[in-house]
Amino acid sequence: MTFKNKPIYRTGYCIVVLLTLCSCQQEPVSLDVVLENEPTIKKVVPIGSDTIYSGMFEIIVEQPLDHHHPELGSFTQRIFLSHMDASRPVVLVTEGYMATRNYTSELARLLKANQIIVEHRFFGQSVPDSSIFDWTFLTIEQAANDHHKIVDIFKQVYPGKWINTGVSKGGQTTMYHRYFFPKDVDVSVPYVGPLNFSIEDPRIYLFLDTVGTPECRQRIHDFQFQILERRDSMFLWFQRSAESRGLTFSRITAEEAFEYSVLEYPFAFWQYGRWVCDEIPGVSSSDETLFEHFLEVTDMAYFADQGIRVYEPFFYQAMTEIGYYGYELDEFGDLIQSVTNPVFTFSAPQGVDIEFNPEIMKDVHNFLQKEGNNFIYIYGGSDTWSATSVDIGTKTNALKIYKPGGAHGTRIRSLDDIQQARVIAALEDWLELDIENIWVR
Repeated sequence: MTFKNKPIYRTGYCIVVLLTLCSCQQEPVSLDVVLENEPTIKKVVPIGSDTIYSGMFEIIVEQPLDHHHPELGSFTQRIFLSHMDASRPVVLVTEGYMATRNYTSELARLLKANQIIVEHRFFGQSVPDSSIFDWTFLTIEQAANDHHKIVDIFKQVYPGKWINTGVSKGGQTTMYHRYFFPKDVDVSVPYVGPLNFSIEDPRIYLFLDTVGTPECRQRIHDFQFQILERRDSMFLWFQRSAESRGLTFSRITAEEAFEYSVLEYPFAFWQYGRWVCDEIPGVSSSDETLFEHFLEVTDMAYFADQGIRVYEPFFYQAMTEIGYYGYELDEFGDLIQSVTNPVFTFSAPQGVDIEFNPEIMKDVHNFLQKEGNNFIYIYGGSDTWSATSVDIGTKTNALKIYKPGGAHGTRIRSLDDIQQARVIAALEDWLELDIENIWVR
């Protein structure tokens, strides 16, 4: 089969979609018909199937650069569709960055649901052509309109329940989509998604001053001091490692990148949760032992030209709308010699007017507290990003669940039995489904 103007390369199977009438008595459209006839779908490439899905596709959708003024031009956005059954729910995964591959989310497995993964505008392959590229169209409202358009297209096929979800910045994107289009989905499940109110949200500092035990925090503090006090040898190790990885430093100096990496250490230590405090090398450790641990926890590429280039769209958003964090310098005194600006303005696009809007996140927060029903927020209790977790208030039925000691990788499957039961009970109620817990221990 060949879609009109859309070559599709079959792999020896066809799609059969059983259709039923939706509650409003409008007959759904088959997936094949939508993929062939929807004018904004520009390319469809099957990518195989598995034991769960009968068809999986990479799809290229045309989106306006500006949804309010489509005459300004368009770009193409990559999505991945995994089809099971038109009568089943849809899990909409709102990625916060690029979407490099198709995968099956834990919610899609749990709910036996169809799934759509959406790459975020201005990331990966979903970047406007240079002739119309304009940073001012990288906003949470424009991205929410991208998601709304995709929902509109595929609700023709899937008239049942919809759930949007995402992880970290994708979890933030889930909240923003629901804020602008509250009726697009029935349930939202943002994982480890912060809600920041400034480019240097001070709640991060309070968290880092209180997380874990005093002994562990002191050990982290002592480790940072050791790296800085052994600057001569540590910086040589840093330079050699950067050179071996092909990393360069022109946006900031290598000396600044080294100090930023030291300042980043406690944030990364708690965010990722891959280490225990007893593993942090002490003052008697060799230079090599100190540096190996330092390099394992803190990724120097985050401050190199190569890392900044990949995440520059994120930093534009962070410095204009969605906020971020910075670093406290005072405690290190003259051990910090190069860094003077402890926030991430250096990682945002250069030569572009950037001004932070402090109101939009407050509006999202107000919406979530007053109207954010059918939300399940999942956080790791020791993840640094839980410092700026959503305050759900008391006016909605939203659930907010912390995994004690959990890190940024916290998911439903990693919660304890009681927490899993709460999540599943809420999903059953809101989606009107019977759900089998696939993680029963």
